[in-house]
Amino acid sequence: MELRDRVAVVLGAGSIAEGIGIGRAIAMDFARHGARVVAADRDADAATETVAAIALEGGFATPAVVDVCDDAALTEMLGQVEAAEDRIDILHCNVGLGRSGPSADTTPAEWRRIADANLTALHVAAQAVLPGMRARGRGVILVTSSIAGVRDVGYPHLAYGTTKAAAIQFARLLASEVAPDGIRVNAIVAGLIDTPRIGVTLANAYGGLSEAEMRARRHAQCPLGRMGSAWDVAHAATFLASDRAGYITGAALVVDGGLSNAIRQPAG
Repeated sequence: MELRDRVAVVLGAGSIAEGIGIGRAIAMDFARHGARVVAADRDADAATETVAAIALEGGFATPAVVDVCDDAALTEMLGQVEAAEDRIDILHCNVGLGRSGPSADTTPAEWRRIADANLTALHVAAQAVLPGMRARGRGVILVTSSIAGVRDVGYPHLAYGTTKAAAIQFARLLASEVAPDGIRVNAIVAGLIDTPRIGVTLANAYGGLSEAEMRARRHAQCPLGRMGSAWDVAHAATFLASDRAGYITGAALVVDGGLSNAIRQPAG
């Protein structure tokens, strides 16, 4: 119960299809370790499903609906949480939008929305919670990034990879800025993770393969012989949010089964 009584907001806490996505696993694992969780997602049903899963395990969570691309709504939601709970101890920004396929197929409008969700929202959310964290002399901000921000993952994903690379640098630079205030900022660099996203947003990235074939191809890419699970990322998040990681800030914790050290990146 190392997060007992801490208030944690998880942005992107739903799942885009049936199952456990990274955001849902993070919210559930925070709650398992005692946190009072606000599960925020632009999909009200997805947020409610995460809260129900937490309640089923005896944890405490409330849902919140917000589109992180709406600066005013994001700031207002975080302000409401702070007012209701008297603080926000942990903010985890888990939103990730992307468009796989040739970069020429990504319109400027799509690029801007991806950048707003994956990068601008980090700044807006952080600035909303930092005054309270500074006043209390402690706080944790976490960002879910991706190895797509570090290397080629075998299929075109330019806007996603570019903005996820920037998210890592965001965490590093913000960490340096707020360290004197007792606030820690870290990024999780997730590898190929087995989540519902595979069958929804990556359907065209693997040359028309079936979902089972895509999963088999992704398992084979990883040096450990399998994709990670959403829980692998969630356990890393809980560690970084806890006092066990009290001397870790400005770090990019890689959770990828060794893929970023390997040369077997091609998807086909």
